[in-house]
Amino acid sequence: MSKQTDERDRRIGRAFVDDDEKLQAYYRELERHETGALWTVANDIEPWEPVAHSVPMIWRHADLREPVLRSLDLVSPEKAGRRVVYLRNPRRKEVSACCGWLFSGIQAMRPGEKASSHRHAASALRFIMEGAGTYTIVNGHKITLGLRDLVLTPNGTWHDHGVDEDGEISMWQDGLDIPLANALEANFYAVHPDLFQKPNYPVNDSPLSYGASGLVPVDDEWQRPYSPLLRYGWDQTYAALLDYAKASDGSLYDGIILRYSNPRTGGHVMQTMGAHMQMLRPAEKTRAHRHTGNVIYQVAKGSGYSVLGGQRFDWQEKDIFCVPAWTWHEHVNIAARDDACLFSFNDFPTMEKLGFYREEPYLENDGHQPITRTF
Repeated sequence: MSKQTDERDRRIGRAFVDDDEKLQAYYRELERHETGALWTVANDIEPWEPVAHSVPMIWRHADLREPVLRSLDLVSPEKAGRRVVYLRNPRRKEVSACCGWLFSGIQAMRPGEKASSHRHAASALRFIMEGAGTYTIVNGHKITLGLRDLVLTPNGTWHDHGVDEDGEISMWQDGLDIPLANALEANFYAVHPDLFQKPNYPVNDSPLSYGASGLVPVDDEWQRPYSPLLRYGWDQTYAALLDYAKASDGSLYDGIILRYSNPRTGGHVMQTMGAHMQMLRPAEKTRAHRHTGNVIYQVAKGSGYSVLGGQRFDWQEKDIFCVPAWTWHEHVNIAARDDACLFSFNDFPTMEKLGFYREEPYLENDGHQPITRTF
């Protein structure tokens, strides 16, 4: 019999067989043939609603900055491949995931260091947290990066990164869907035959060509399934949030929120992962909602708290937290005079392509969850 104890399961259309000795013997016989009776697992594998296999978590920058920087003295990028301290959800240890099928970690590099070029099936992105002189090369396109910039390294692209000799110790958040690629048994990894790429285009040609809002080159021949804009700068992003706030009251659930988009299609930046930046106005308190798909947030600016599944998580700049699938969540900016901004990435493109995306509002208590615990 199913392990579920939901009373809704004891109805026609669900499995509610009461096992006896004959059935137990029958199950043992089926096991010998590597088979089983569907009714013993049906309610578990087809739940009434999505069941998250991750728990809401927060990783505070004040706790992690020193351990991340200590890795600089313990291992070289040549030997580590990628010198990353990854964020592990306690219920996703077996797949090294931060939330659902999403991976995240924090990487640090010294001036003059560079990591070798590689490619993989997983989509990847980076959000710059501190430092100066950081760059990435994606399929020959060299891109310089600044604080709070988002850079894409789409699936299948050769990419390497480093810090200029005259730069500063730099740190960024990595986001990938490695667990998803592995779950689908579709991952691959390759090291560039020359170890490092040589730029084949003018530096920053991608943002120089596609970074103007609403404009693309007339002779544009981009045919790849991901965005040709590989860097989304913070200054332009923040200005866009401020402009949108002048024209809109925003979302009841996310405040002023913008989606990073492919300038050619208006769609998501990559095939399997998407990203957003949202702004909570002074003292703004959003209402709760939930959706399929997992989201990992980094606080780009300000301080406040989020209520995730009834638990309050206080946050400040550079803290990272996650919202598992189908988990009620709402956000609060505690500052009375300044805005707060949250960067996030997600697996919404995958959910949408599969027809699995669904969202619903929290209707009780004027849209706010009761808080049962504070972290």
